[in-house]
Amino acid sequence: MGFYKTRKWINKREKVLRRDEYMCRECRRYGKTSAATTVHHINQLRDHPELALAEWNLISLCGRCHDKMHDRTTDALTALGQAWVERMRPTLEIL
Repeated sequence: MGFYKTRKWINKREKVLRRDEYMCRECRRYGKTSAATTVHHINQLRDHPELALAEWNLISLCGRCHDKMHDRTTDALTALGQAWVERMRPTLEIL
């Protein structure tokens, strides 16, 4: 997708990784330490393009945790991915 090659995304991705200290937020919830390699859209980009660069909608994840957020066959959110959406729903409703 062309969005992920834009300067705005590249800069935002770096800012989010720095914010999260380059650590996976899902692993940190369980006291683990894993390097983040991906910035994940909690509310999926295809469903909410208006949130593409909203920092509250972005979390740093390791590759393993990012794979747990999506069904890689259908790209639908898994139960874990949906749990993050629910966790962030109050923020979305404020907008």
